[in-house]
Amino acid sequence: MDFTRRACGGFERGFTAMRRVGRFSRLRYREESAGDSGGQPGTVGALMMRVSVAERARLSLLIGSRALQNLAGHIRTNPLLRWRPGGAAADRIVIAPQELRTSDATRAAEIYAGRFAFAGKVVICDRRSPFEMTPPSDEWGAILLGFGWLRHLRAADSAITRANARALVDDWINAQGRWHAGSWRADILARRLMSWLSQAPLLLQDADARFYRRFVRSLTRQVRYLRRANSITRDGLPRLQTAIALCFAALCMQGQSKYLRAAMRRLSEELNRQILPDGGHISRNPGVLIELLLDLLPLRQVFSHRNLAPPAALNNAIDRIMPMLRFFRHVDGNFGQFNGMGPTPMDLLATVLAYDDARGTPLSNAPHSGYQRIDAGKTVILVDSGRPPPMALSQEAHAGCLSFELSWKSHRLIVNCGLPAMKRENWRQVARATAAHSTVTMNDRSSCRFLETRSVRKLLWGAPIVSGPRSIKIDRDDSAESITLRTSHDGYAREFGALHRRTLVVAADGETLEGEDSFLPPYGDRLPARVADEFAVRFHLHPAVKANRLTDGRGVMLTLPDRNVWTFTAPDNAVEIEESVFLAAPEGPRRTVQMVIYGHAREQSSVRWTLKHTPRAAGNLKKPRDNEPELPL
Repeated sequence: MDFTRRACGGFERGFTAMRRVGRFSRLRYREESAGDSGGQPGTVGALMMRVSVAERARLSLLIGSRALQNLAGHIRTNPLLRWRPGGAAADRIVIAPQELRTSDATRAAEIYAGRFAFAGKVVICDRRSPFEMTPPSDEWGAILLGFGWLRHLRAADSAITRANARALVDDWINAQGRWHAGSWRADILARRLMSWLSQAPLLLQDADARFYRRFVRSLTRQVRYLRRANSITRDGLPRLQTAIALCFAALCMQGQSKYLRAAMRRLSEELNRQILPDGGHISRNPGVLIELLLDLLPLRQVFSHRNLAPPAALNNAIDRIMPMLRFFRHVDGNFGQFNGMGPTPMDLLATVLAYDDARGTPLSNAPHSGYQRIDAGKTVILVDSGRPPPMALSQEAHAGCLSFELSWKSHRLIVNCGLPAMKRENWRQVARATAAHSTVTMNDRSSCRFLETRSVRKLLWGAPIVSGPRSIKIDRDDSAESITLRTSHDGYAREFGALHRRTLVVAADGETLEGEDSFLPPYGDRLPARVADEFAVRFHLHPAVKANRLTDGRGVMLTLPDRNVWTFTAPDNAVEIEESVFLAAPEGPRRTVQMVIYGHAREQSSVRWTLKHTPRAAGNLKKPRDNEPELPL
């Protein structure tokens, strides 16, 4: 009876998704309009109406295709069909992939004591199985069920830790080995599959025949399910990791080699689609590149150990990604905070960079990924100059078009807020807003609009971007005296009838950055009347930077930890210092400040500002503001 109830539930979920498609015409996503745009009915109002119709059409297509995929996937993975006979059954593991993620032997004692600390949450099992406990957060549950923590037990390398690892795997097989909604989610299953294969020496050394058979049988069952669950795997990194896991299974498990050709084909298709020609990922998240290399490098090694030629797409993807790792790095080694990037895992980054044989100068232009890099003297500037990723892959993308970050020597000065390593969902929508980036906001609105309809957010795995900048123009001029970058985007053209143009001029020695933010009409020779036109030019500061406002109110002195000084000035505007938060600190969110210039676009069509490295000198300054204390969570 319970089996039949679960079977019907699977079909019901699929048909519920289909019913949502019938309601797409009544969708209401967040309209971030401000003021009255009816002042020019033939321009702003009409353009906004036409774009809205196009957005609804694209969103409807996405919802419809996702619902159909969901229905088909639930049918294929339904309990009535899930374990149908057929398929090769493996009887042993022939090779174990290398695990590149760092491990900590001291954590083995915690796990042995039943203390599972993941994603900032600690669960003490008190002699109960961790798989019987209610996860304190989705992140904690995903890490537990992914079994990546087995590497800590392997690092301890003792008979006790091996026995503990086998006991925990056996607990999972007993509790959730046949089915569990969270545990059998395709992305979690793919991670567990790769973890079990890479930690097979830990699990199978000294194991009895009974555990060996149960372990391999469970692996076979999970691989069989994963092949059928591809269509209901979230697009982007999870779907690519699913293809990687299936390749590992075909190479590492005896009896699975007949599926290798299909697995290689699926992997090649995903790599060619998701890894852009310049080496970036289609999601535009720099952190995804590190995660991918941690799986792709061991996969290439397994092909070599099996005396098989890896797919050309695999080698090409690795060769393209490696230079992009250096592209996104600041002088201190941290990645720029763009499109979902959080704290840089320095240990993992060092591991994958050790495989980079070229180690050349970073690229200066990544046109497919939508980023620019400026290297001048000891200064590095990273600029987001790209459109949002495709709607189906934009659940984590940010509205940070034309935002930039600046670092000098080993110090970061100008940053974006980024995302924390833990409790990401609590901060995600705040961090995605344009105001969380060092760029211009108009009328307290973001340059992108996010889907806010709760009835379909679960279906689309989050809040995708439904509209944003479409036309982005880039003009770069590198000369012996300076580097000039001119960029513009139309993210505010539909609502407020204004284009944002940003010009950055960096001296060849990197000691001076001159900037100008302009507001141009997308048509005609003037900005539309009776449309809200308030702007804010924001510059978020790293928490280690001390900001003191100059007495004339038109500048700020920035003091670095090594006592070097940079001066920010805006000769035609007052510069305010306001509170901000840097989310991507390794220790968690920290208080910081931001410099903000306010104005009205019709009254002032451009704002000029300068950031210059200057000798430290005593001046008539206001009392310094301390932006060091931690932000209470």
